[in-house]
Amino acid sequence: MAAAARVVQPPPFHALRRRSWIIRCSESEEEQLPRRRRRRGPLRRGTVSRRLAVPDHIRLPPYAAAGTDRLPDVSPSRQLHDGESIAHEIDRAVHQMIIDAGAYPSPLGYGGFPKSVCTSNGDIINIDVTVYLNGYHGDTSRTYLCGEVDESTKQLVKVTEECMLKGISACKHGASFSSIGQRISEYVDEYGYSIDPFVGHGVGKIFHSEPIIWHTYDYEPGYMVAGQTFTIEPTLSLGGTQCTLWDDGWTAVTVDGSLNAQFEHTIFVTYDGAEILTMCPSVR
Repeated sequence: MAAAARVVQPPPFHALRRRSWIIRCSESEEEQLPRRRRRRGPLRRGTVSRRLAVPDHIRLPPYAAAGTDRLPDVSPSRQLHDGESIAHEIDRAVHQMIIDAGAYPSPLGYGGFPKSVCTSNGDIINIDVTVYLNGYHGDTSRTYLCGEVDESTKQLVKVTEECMLKGISACKHGASFSSIGQRISEYVDEYGYSIDPFVGHGVGKIFHSEPIIWHTYDYEPGYMVAGQTFTIEPTLSLGGTQCTLWDDGWTAVTVDGSLNAQFEHTIFVTYDGAEILTMCPSVR
């Protein structure tokens, strides 16, 4: 979440509402931890560019083919520049790349979401890309540095990626799902960041499905089975974890104005570990 806001892609379910991806602000008062944080001025709403077209030969996921805004039920040191136009340019570039590959940009039309990629403007930017190809979805995101970024924010981004990898390292056939959140939480405790209440999810033929993947300490039952595919996508904050949702239905902002970062991969569980399905070949 750059500049304390990010246009949220459907996958990061809020921990308090499992039925759909839509974020609900925590209704309880939360102690705001006295750790490093950056308070921002009031955020300005941007304009959403027109929805991009998809050629007729591209296979559509069911929700896009039906043309409905209703969400399906769900069981219980890189740098970017030009912050003014970057969201529209990234959406256009990613949309075209996916179409050229013969795939469908999964977020487009999902619950009425108007874009092919999810972006955030500010000091750091999260780019969340999901592709539907040959009947399957693949989901990934990274946080990039945009312009001049201070050292505390750079460290936040670095530790967030490391947390994702820590969570992935806990995965193998027979391991408990709770071990993912435990591995991440133990590492975060060394730095004093907050773990925002967003969770990972099963992904494959269905965009969002079980299992629900918690990134914090939890005692939910369940064990991984070889062949499962799901996302691990921790979001860390410099401040507290309370958030609120703008009336556009998509943009979530932290209540205390603090920055946060997110990284995400889709993984495939094996008997002796996990394969990252969304790893870019250039960084393998």
